[in-house]
Amino acid sequence: MNLFKHIGILACLFLTTLHHSFAQPKDKLIDGVIAVVGPHIILESDIEKFYLESDIKQADMSEITPCKLLGSMLENKMFAHHAVQDSIVVTDQEVNDYIDGQIDRMVEVTGSLDYVVKMYKKRNVEELRTAMFDIIKTNKLAAIKQNQLVEKVQITPEEVRQYFNSFTEDKHPMVEEKYEISEIVIRPEISKEERQKVIDKLNEIRQDVLNGYSFASRATLYTEDPGSVKSGGFYRLNKKTGFVKEFKDVAFSLKEGEISEPFETDFGYHIIYLEKINGPDLDIRHILIAPKPTEEAISEAKNKIDELRLRILNKEITFADAARMYSQEKSTKTNGGLMTFSEFGETRIGLRQLMDDYRELYYMVEKLQEGEVSQPVYSVRTTKPEFKMVELTHKIPEHKADFVLDYMEIKDQALLDKQRKVIAKWINDNVDNTYIFISDEYKNCEFQSNWIKK
Repeated sequence: MNLFKHIGILACLFLTTLHHSFAQPKDKLIDGVIAVVGPHIILESDIEKFYLESDIKQADMSEITPCKLLGSMLENKMFAHHAVQDSIVVTDQEVNDYIDGQIDRMVEVTGSLDYVVKMYKKRNVEELRTAMFDIIKTNKLAAIKQNQLVEKVQITPEEVRQYFNSFTEDKHPMVEEKYEISEIVIRPEISKEERQKVIDKLNEIRQDVLNGYSFASRATLYTEDPGSVKSGGFYRLNKKTGFVKEFKDVAFSLKEGEISEPFETDFGYHIIYLEKINGPDLDIRHILIAPKPTEEAISEAKNKIDELRLRILNKEITFADAARMYSQEKSTKTNGGLMTFSEFGETRIGLRQLMDDYRELYYMVEKLQEGEVSQPVYSVRTTKPEFKMVELTHKIPEHKADFVLDYMEIKDQALLDKQRKVIAKWINDNVDNTYIFISDEYKNCEFQSNWIKK
């Protein structure tokens, strides 16, 4: 669990060279050093750049003061410093893949890659990537170290009750406004001819590799899996890795050096090359190609979901019954389309998480009132193009926490509180043997940890 996410401060600080516009004394150095942790330096401009990054992401920073932000940055550098000392490794490939994802998300918000590059006062995207590289690597090291400290922290029901009872009734934690959202998904039908085209293409690629071509280069050219395209289709997996069963069944049936025949999963058609067996782990490369619907099939699916929406609006059928009868999303149709947002089946989601993790869904529900149904939206972001419409099934207003009704929320907060204490103890135990410098203008900050070494 990433603690910074829960306290409203992003753990990955994308430090660029563009200055934020909030006022500062004219006699202050524009890029003065305000703090040092081990070998890591924090500059005044780093604070400004973080606010800029938040502006681009449209994140709410109203409660994040420069002092609180500096405290988070100090923790981040402390984690990274000790991660290196503990021989924790983050590969260049991991960093580059993460940068790709972040740039894609910023383009999604701003609408233009050129605009993002100009906002950061870089000449081109490669210069932007270079500027982000060391910072992202530092933040990934910090995240791994931080997670190592808290991953084994657990909390009992009695501890949750004690946490809740530690507040007087008038000081019970507030639970933010939350939504319950239901969906109906209609996918264009894929013809047998289109499926066969994909199978034939994968067989052609497979034969190319058998004739001596590199599987990695073919994956880079042809795979439609965004998670592995830049690594030539590479994944390392074991029996516990969260891949679909069909994929793992094929992977573990192969011999080292063998290439599978084309096979189907919910994502499309694959071929897998078993590159190496490392004990319980497999180093594999795969190519994914999904069959595409025809324009006629897309039009038929659109007509179907439009007619279904009209029937719902005319109260001929409820949204829940329509989802059970017609939705093609297996994970939600049996529940009347009700969506879940965690591995524990949590059906309620707050606005901040909706904006951060489900932005397309946020845009679909942001103007809906309870019980209203959105217009259908066509999405081609996944390998399965689909039309989706959603109902804002239930809006739960902000309220004081109730131990029974909001137990999961209270449990999360109690666990977070316990994790914070573990982090604080670790920091205070390691402050004295770590070089730390705080500039005079920030020494009056009320930090949660003993950064001033009082």
